[in-house]
Formats: sequence, structure tokens, C-alpha cells
Amino acid sequence: MPSLLRHLLTIGSFALMPFTAAMAQQPAAAPPSVSVAKPVVRDVVDNDEFIGRFEPVDQVSVRSRIGGYLQEVHFTDGALVKQGDLLFVIDQRPFITALNEANAALEVAKSTLVYAEAQFKRAESLATSGSQSISILDDRRREWVSAQANVRGAQATADRAALDLEYTKITAPIGGRIDRRLISVGNLVQADQSVLTTIVTVDPIDFYFDVDERRLLNFAQTARERGVDLQEGGGGVEVEVRITDSNEKPFKGKLDFAENRIDSETGTKRIRARFDNPNYVLQPGLFGRVSVEASNVYKAILVPDEAIGSDQNQRVVYVVGDDGTVTAKPVRPGPRLYGYRVIREGMDGNETIVINGLLRARPGSKVTPQMVELAQSREEIAPEAAGLELSR
Repeated sequence: MPSLLRHLLTIGSFALMPFTAAMAQQPAAAPPSVSVAKPVVRDVVDNDEFIGRFEPVDQVSVRSRIGGYLQEVHFTDGALVKQGDLLFVIDQRPFITALNEANAALEVAKSTLVYAEAQFKRAESLATSGSQSISILDDRRREWVSAQANVRGAQATADRAALDLEYTKITAPIGGRIDRRLISVGNLVQADQSVLTTIVTVDPIDFYFDVDERRLLNFAQTARERGVDLQEGGGGVEVEVRITDSNEKPFKGKLDFAENRIDSETGTKRIRARFDNPNYVLQPGLFGRVSVEASNVYKAILVPDEAIGSDQNQRVVYVVGDDGTVTAKPVRPGPRLYGYRVIREGMDGNETIVINGLLRARPGSKVTPQMVELAQSREEIAPEAAGLELSR
């Protein structure tokens, strides 16, 4: 049995020798193929994004200047109104009566003035001829002056009664979208207290958002380089706002105001942008995401997001040398522009980087590069910024 086993092993060894020799004669496998490209280098402007809310340029709580019972309503809830349109009518009868009473008192005061003036002139004539004493002339002058004051007082009362009667017709102080009626006909309206309805302007419309201290200083520096102040809108910097409806295109507006101090509790400053709203799509209270220019024009290096890999706690791109050797190069990514990622640090723009096939590219190994050319923009609308830098 031992001799038989040795015989079988000898036969097996001779059988494997041709297969091993064939394997040794096969050529080495070619390096894996990857797509490589030069990064895009172009003039860009950094954008930042913030969450904010639309607010009306003007808004008014409509109140009555006089008290009384509501008699008429002259608008449809939610309608568009123009400045001066009649909205409410307070019961006018008490005010008409008060006006008539004031006018009657005014007539009495005027007749008294006519009589007092005649008496004064008569006393003045008699005093000149010596037929009447100076003391009586002084009394007549006092009565005449007092009658003049009474006429002015009666006239003021009549004017006030006429004004109160005018206030019974409540008109729209501004044009815009009116809310529902908050008080029904027949209810008592308290002067300067009862809110009857509200009106907000809809075109144009403002967008308010808060900026933290770090990015605020960057915005202010950018504005100063343009020779303007951020508090005055930074020279009308153009912004874009996207709303939750993905079917709506971005709305374009301009910065026009920033508060004059930073909120000590939140460490932010409120900034305002103004938008035209001819179709009334934008509504007060609507949330939006605003994209704001955060720099002046500069040369930027742009690479696709898929070309950026991770190595522990840092971001890297894989650079291919002339001999096909792969090298990992640490980079600091920035915001997203034109469909690419801005590279803040780590590249000079002349590198050849792997853009497809990162799993086949390993530092120190060789690859077969397939050169492709990157378009200047991979978006239909440019630039659009994500506004958030990747973590290092």
C-alpha cells in the first residue's frame, strides 16, 4: 500500500506540471481602466443659502376712529382692494344729528358776533365824540372779541362733527389683499380698539432671513469692496428664492435692507430682499430658501462630487500621473456651483483626476486612464449653490 500511494502521487505531480507551466507563461493583467479629466477652472461667485419667510411690504389692521354699530360691509372676504375703497359703514344717524346740532350752534355764535361787532362800533363812535365813556367802549370790545372766540369754537365743534360723520365710512388705507370681516353687521364697534379686518400688500413682497455673524462679516466685506453698505442692501445684490413647490422656478429679487445691529440673543442679523410678485404666487408667511451672492468674482477650481473620496477624516481626489500611478491628494471642498463642487484648497487646476471608477483606483497602484472633457456647467440654470460646505 505505501508503494502504491507513492506511485499515485508521482503520477499526479507529472499531471500538474503542464498546467503550472501554462500559468507561468500567461502575460500579467492590464491595469484597470478609469475615466479621468482636467478640473473645470472658471470665474464664479460663491452663494450661500438661508431659510426665511415672506412678509408684506405694508400691512394694516383696519380699525374705526369712532364708536358705533356696524351697519354695512362693502367687500368680499379675501378680495383685492384698492386704496380708498369703501369697506365698512357705521350707523350714521347719531353723527348726522350731532353735525346738525353743531351747525346750529355755529349759526347762533355767528349772529352773536354780528351783534357784538355792531355794538362795539357804535360805542367806538360815541366814545370818539365824547358821548360815551371809555369803560363802556372797553366792555363792548371785550364782548366782540369773546364773540369771535365763540364762533371759532363753534366752527371747530362743527368741523369735528363733520369729521366724525366722515369717519363712519371706513375706507382702505392701502391697496392689497383683504382678510375676512372680523365683526359682523349689528355689532358695536369700539373706537380705535375693534379690529375690523386686515390688509396686506402683495406686490412687491419682502423676504426676511437671518444671517449668522461669520457669514455676515463676509457679506459686509463683499459689500464694502463694491463701495456700498450692507444696511442699504449691498448695492442691490441679486438673490434667488425657491419655495416648497418644486414646479416653480426660482424667484429673482434684490437685497434692499439689513438691520443696524446684531441680535445679542441669537447672534444673527436680519436681512431683507424685495421681490416683484405680479401673479401673487408668493404669499405672506410662506417659507423659502434664499440663495445670496457671498463673494465677488474669482477663479475657482470645480470638480464633480463623484470625484471626491474620503480618507478617514479628510476629503481627497485621486490624481493620475503621466505613468498612470494614482496619488491621493487631500482637498478642502467648498459650495456647489454650476453642478460641480468648488475646491477651496489642495489643487491648482492642472491635475488629471479620476472622475469615474474610484473603487478601481488605489493610491500607489497603476490605472489605464481614459481622458474625457468636463462641460463648463452641468446645470441648465447657473449658478445654483448648495450653500453648505462639506465637512472636512
